Amino acid sequence: MKSIVRTDSSNPDFRGLVALLDQYLGELDGPEHSFYAQYNKLDAIQHVVVGYADGVPAACGAFKFWEEGTVEIKRMFTHPDFRRQGWAEVVLGELERWASAEGFPRAVLETGHRQQEAVRLYERLGYGRIPNYGQYAGVANSICMAKALSSAS
Repeated sequence: MKSIVRTDSSNPDFRGLVALLDQYLGELDGPEHSFYAQYNKLDAIQHVVVGYADGVPAACGAFKFWEEGTVEIKRMFTHPDFRRQGWAEVVLGELERWASAEGFPRAVLETGHRQQEAVRLYERLGYGRIPNYGQYAGVANSICMAKALSSAS
């Protein structure tokens, strides 16, 4: 059974999944990983979602304030044992609902050219490419995307 928990970055299951994410990205990005890692600190992230499959941490994601009216989606990851089961869509949907309920009408995110499955997922879920923002401006491997969030009902 799938369940979702809203929490913060102190959650040990979130931290465990993020450690696996960082290991994966370190292998994928090689020497560029240290550039990205500096922008992925976990300190004081107040909006974290962890997905559980029968009590086992399966996937995670988070958002943080980016600019007025906009959150940035961060730390999206599905454990390899739970991939292709819809977890990314479940976690991202929960993050979007939470951000919208908090009054944010827009979400942005950054992913990389080496993560084509992620790019396709975000496009399928309504994210469109935008010019690279903030620290990702001019970074050749980065793909930045945005989506207007539905109003909270």
